[in-house]
Amino acid sequence: MRLDIYDNPQQALGFLLSQTAYIEAEVYRIQYPEIIYQQLIPIDTAAGEWAKSVTYFSLDKVGKAEWLSNVASDMPYADINRNKFEQGIEMAGIGYTYTLEELGQAMMIPGLNLTAERAESARFAYEMFMDNHAYKGDATKTITGLFNNPFVTVVTAATGASGTSHWSQKTADEIISDVQNALTGVYEGSLTVEMADTVLLPIGEMQRLANIRIPNTYGNALDYLARYNLYTYTTGAPLMIRSVLGLDTAGGDGGGRMIVYRRDPRVLKLHVPMPHRFMPVFQRSALQFDIPGIFRVGSVEVRRPGAMRYVDGIGGVGSP
Repeated sequence: MRLDIYDNPQQALGFLLSQTAYIEAEVYRIQYPEIIYQQLIPIDTAAGEWAKSVTYFSLDKVGKAEWLSNVASDMPYADINRNKFEQGIEMAGIGYTYTLEELGQAMMIPGLNLTAERAESARFAYEMFMDNHAYKGDATKTITGLFNNPFVTVVTAATGASGTSHWSQKTADEIISDVQNALTGVYEGSLTVEMADTVLLPIGEMQRLANIRIPNTYGNALDYLARYNLYTYTTGAPLMIRSVLGLDTAGGDGGGRMIVYRRDPRVLKLHVPMPHRFMPVFQRSALQFDIPGIFRVGSVEVRRPGAMRYVDGIGGVGSP
């Protein structure tokens, strides 16, 4: 029996509804290994899907104990420096569509299913958007990301024997010293309260770290840092060292930036009150069916800036 959906478009709609339920479940099981922002930034979905904003506080501890006389009246007190921030939650979207002709062709053959390719494409577009958003934020929404938080301390890498701070002109010892100094800077700058467990590098500088040999050994600088660093030596846990696209131009001078930080939700988190979801099928016209997709996100919240540090001048764009 011939099925003419042009005479009964509701049959096409019913077919599409049954197909999208399966497709969406399949798509949300797919992992995208090249998208790594969720590995680098804790995700917080607790604000509520339709929250208008998130209020958070940036905290720094202050105070110093001192010797007292038994009749003293000038007791020293500890306190916290607390800054309040209000960050709006914004909505964005990406979906996909089918035409009546495409549905009719799929329904002509018994057992034929619609493919998940368009839904996968929409989901991948969401992950790409989130990857860029998590790192750089969006100036049009006054949202900052992991790469450019204004409250994180920025330092410049030391000048090497060659007269430049760029790693392309530095020795293995000088490069290792830059990373160790950044880790120590967080630890010492917070009076040993914070200890960075993550190092993020531009791709070129990560390659340099992996290629440059320690003199008179078979090991490279990356091997050395993975074994001998402040965090691993103190805690026994491995230091995460990763390269991230975009850090080659993230520095204040437009060049490379290294980021060291403690990867902990008490230090930083990305607010995603509503992760990407596909909405019910919507018939836009007599010949087209849309499957909208929406999501709601905020900023990367840095609650404890003392647990992070930016190191500029290591290279990237414009390196000699």
